[in-house]
Amino acid sequence: FLMERKTHIKINRKEVILAKLRKSCSCTPQKLKNFVMDFFPVLRWLPKYQCKEYIWGDVMSGLVIGIILVPQAIAYSLLAGLKPIYSLYTSFFANIIYFLMGTSRHVSVGIFSLISLMVGQVVDRELLLAGFDLNDDAPPASGDGSLQNDSLSNITAFNLTIAGINAECGKECYAIGIATALTFMAGVYQVLMGIFRLGFVSMYLSESVLDGFATGASLTILTAQVKYLIGIKIPRSQGQGMLVITWINIFRNISQANLCDVITSAICIVVLVTAKELGDRYKHKLKFPLPTELVVIVVATLVSHYGKLNEVYASSVSGAIPTGFIPPKVPEFSLMLRVAVDALPIAIVSFVFTVSLSEMFAKKYAYTIRANQEMFAVGFCNIIPSFFHSFATSAALAKTLVKTSTGCQTQISGVISAMVVLLVLLFLAPLFYSLQKCVLACIIIVSLRGALRKFQDVPARYHANKVDTLVWVVTMSASALVSTEVGLLVGIVFSMLCIIVRTQRPRTALLGQIQDTSFYEDDLEYENLSTVPKVKIFRFEAPLYYANRNYFLKSLYRLTNLDPNLEAARRKKYEKKEKQHLKKGNHRTANGLGIGETTLQLVPKQIDFQALVVDCSSISFLDTTGVNTLKEILKDYKNLNISVLLACCNPSVIDSLKRGGYFGRDFGCMQEMLFYSIHNAVLFAKEQK
Repeated sequence: FLMERKTHIKINRKEVILAKLRKSCSCTPQKLKNFVMDFFPVLRWLPKYQCKEYIWGDVMSGLVIGIILVPQAIAYSLLAGLKPIYSLYTSFFANIIYFLMGTSRHVSVGIFSLISLMVGQVVDRELLLAGFDLNDDAPPASGDGSLQNDSLSNITAFNLTIAGINAECGKECYAIGIATALTFMAGVYQVLMGIFRLGFVSMYLSESVLDGFATGASLTILTAQVKYLIGIKIPRSQGQGMLVITWINIFRNISQANLCDVITSAICIVVLVTAKELGDRYKHKLKFPLPTELVVIVVATLVSHYGKLNEVYASSVSGAIPTGFIPPKVPEFSLMLRVAVDALPIAIVSFVFTVSLSEMFAKKYAYTIRANQEMFAVGFCNIIPSFFHSFATSAALAKTLVKTSTGCQTQISGVISAMVVLLVLLFLAPLFYSLQKCVLACIIIVSLRGALRKFQDVPARYHANKVDTLVWVVTMSASALVSTEVGLLVGIVFSMLCIIVRTQRPRTALLGQIQDTSFYEDDLEYENLSTVPKVKIFRFEAPLYYANRNYFLKSLYRLTNLDPNLEAARRKKYEKKEKQHLKKGNHRTANGLGIGETTLQLVPKQIDFQALVVDCSSISFLDTTGVNTLKEILKDYKNLNISVLLACCNPSVIDSLKRGGYFGRDFGCMQEMLFYSIHNAVLFAKEQK
């Protein structure tokens, strides 16, 4: 039987688009109000803020995150190749802007190690091209706190007016100019993606790709910090193969290691790791995480200052960190053109991490977020701060987990964190002058524990899905051994290739009947299935399209043990020889058989079926090549007096077959060719003569 299809009213797409445009372009007071409220979600939830219920949790989580942010911001400035003050600016402005525009109640947006690394790689490359020396181990400027102080070794004769910067601009000035231009472009990309609703791009970054990218980038971050751990002075490697080149330079210069830095690093790592492990073990008993990083920084700074480690042992220190804010400045347009391509992967990674974390915590705490608004929020967290000497930001998992564990209820906690950073910016920043860089490197390395522990999950990942494990390994290797941007691109392309290959060579099977039922399953996978006499049932577990057409035919011919084209050619050959013998008056054939015996030989013994049922339940769509392939097997098997029956086709496949002329012009034979279950097709085949 054939089910009657519903008649769908044809939609005039032009009218629909015009109606949407008219609705979007119209402006009423209510619509303007809704637009403002949607663009600044804080206007919706802040008037409903339950102060007595939420304020304590928000204040506590804000203070804890602020205390964590300060040492992390100073440490991550090493990754970005910038001065610590710029990391503090980034943390301050990102929290304020996300408070106004974000839809997640819990995520912590600010400085993030992977984004800092990607920014730092672009900054290093542009500094090299401009003729600057990347060696950042020169003695720090003494003390006046001026941001314009550059050591003489960092002044270059390169004509910086070509790049849109005046000739008096030194290394630090040029570096932050590159970083702000890069950040501005990343924010513009994110806003444009929000306007054109391109959030679907994040779907192509699978969990395996993101995990592999994060792990590979973590290895790069770890490698970049080793020279600070042991206090050696080696050039900052740049470009592809940075990880290998850096390790070669480290081993070549290992004899120059600074004993003071090595001892300090060993002590700091032991203290930090021990505190982290104890915190993880007793986190249910602790009301808030231990501020270990802050304690380590304070103690290390005091020891370095009063022990004069920089003067006596030549230990590298952070140097002067000025207070206050630098006057805002528009990012240089000419520099934007130089870094426009580099900003795209930063924009995508920043958005994907922010949205994925927002969705994860929204699901956990039973509320909803708007992914498109998240894209606008993180975009403006990059655009606006770029005018205030800040660099790219993203949501960070570690700080978000801390926020939720300390009672965060809303983004009020982000404002509290920003106030803590502001306090450091205005008053406390100069106190970190004597802080050793090896201490900052220890904080960065210990913060990578989560990403590096992904190596422990490889056996379980491999057991769960071998293809996903391969994607993880390829992405991680490319990110670490080539570069982070190339690694991300390789991961995306390789994961897509895996999907294509899996559809090109999908599972195929001949089905047998489950005894005493109307159900059929793979004969190779299940025991006690009975074959259906005179009927072959073939299953193809993928869409049928141009890329897997040949595999479909080869699998069908192999499993049924019959190639209709070869069989037809063999029959023609026999017929031709038969005619030749008859013309000669010989009633014996070439095989020495009689005419009647020859007729029997024309039907090969291996053809033990009279009907082929194709289970289309796993075929989600057909393209033109797929339709033509089914028409081809229909014709070829018909020449051998074998009928081809289709079962379990979805409506889109049926429509494709109709448009392709599979059922003929008037669809008159459709009920004899198409069945809604395999069992119906089998019963029909048995009734045929």
